[in-house]
Amino acid sequence: MKKLNLTTLIILIACVCTGVRAENYPSRSDCLWVTNPDHADWLYETGDSAVIAVELYRYGMPVDGVEVSYTIGDDMLPADKEGKLMLKDGKAKVNIGTMTKPGFRDLRLEANFDGHKSAHHVKVGFSPEKLQPYVKEPADFVGFWQKAVEEDKKFPLTYTIEPVEKYTTDKMTCQLVKLQITPEGKSMYGYLFIPKGGGKYPAVMTPPGAGVKTIKDPMLHRYYGEGGMIRVETEIHGLHPELSEEEFTAERKVRGNYLEFDMDDPDKYYMKDVYLGCRRFLDLLTSLPEWDGKNLFTQGGSQGGALAITTAMLDDRVTGCVANHPALSDMTGYLGDKTGGYPHHFRKNPETATPEKIRTLEYYDVVNFARHLKCPVRMTWGFNDNTCPPTTSYEVYNVITTPKDALLTPINEHWTTVPTEMGHYEWIKEHCK
Repeated sequence: MKKLNLTTLIILIACVCTGVRAENYPSRSDCLWVTNPDHADWLYETGDSAVIAVELYRYGMPVDGVEVSYTIGDDMLPADKEGKLMLKDGKAKVNIGTMTKPGFRDLRLEANFDGHKSAHHVKVGFSPEKLQPYVKEPADFVGFWQKAVEEDKKFPLTYTIEPVEKYTTDKMTCQLVKLQITPEGKSMYGYLFIPKGGGKYPAVMTPPGAGVKTIKDPMLHRYYGEGGMIRVETEIHGLHPELSEEEFTAERKVRGNYLEFDMDDPDKYYMKDVYLGCRRFLDLLTSLPEWDGKNLFTQGGSQGGALAITTAMLDDRVTGCVANHPALSDMTGYLGDKTGGYPHHFRKNPETATPEKIRTLEYYDVVNFARHLKCPVRMTWGFNDNTCPPTTSYEVYNVITTPKDALLTPINEHWTTVPTEMGHYEWIKEHCK
């Protein structure tokens, strides 16, 4: 397992220099927190005590004589300890204690001075390589999905395709695909990029993050198509990516809670068509005359990371999977007095966790798919992530039995850097046959 052992400040500077899609520190904030655990990799064994060095700067100058309030709690759970510390020359230390079982502790900091409030947090892990999920695997889990895939295959590959000139370059073509995913007419859209040159190429299927939205910035990963890989970037709701923001806003009012739709029945759950629809995009990719007939990958982040894993499990043709901080992982975790994965079902209302809902989520939990992967996997996640917490990312990684590679980036919240994304591309190239 590869680890990124850099201090908060160094990583911040690197991110600013290389470009970050979402930032841990506001780019126009007057305040900068620097938090350094006394273990450089932010990892401890259960029973160890963790000491965090805290620094606070305003306008780049140390904040002196200011009191900082703090609370400490397990990953995504309420605080069970609180206290105060006084900054001297902008610095202080706090011993956050230990854990007796594998997991993460979160130090949450807040300072008030000159009428301003500034907050930060830092999570450290205690034997997280031993974390095990709460979610159970149904006895017929594999059979349920084998049957679903076999039924889905009876419906012929059906799609329309049209050129998209604004995303076509001298090195690749772009086409908008509308792929029918059910006999009743449900569809999903995707931008399909194919290298120019008349050769045979590896193919990559990239599902989206959560939400009801357009396919954002299809050219962000243009280096795939221009570098010699077929790539399709998809959405999951059957919404044309060129709809106006007003139209997407209206759709969000209708579909915004889609991860809860028909959760009482695994055969009717909204995500069933999504999981199978992502797999159907593999049928499209492998039908292309430009595909090399050997190399087929899935890659995505958050919900897209979840769908990269589920799609790879559902289709043995997949030769490699890349997932950033996968969502939909150990979703019933809060019922076990621990954090659960996005979308955090039952975190605030555990009384709504009926046996029917729990049963359905077990069939759709990424942990249960990860157990059955047959291809190599690359994962990356940050410890400070409060969307897809590190606890659940570790749980996914820990159950994978195929060759696997993890890039740990402790400072990261729910984002990745350009170099990390480029690293995925290089990993895929290295794993082409």
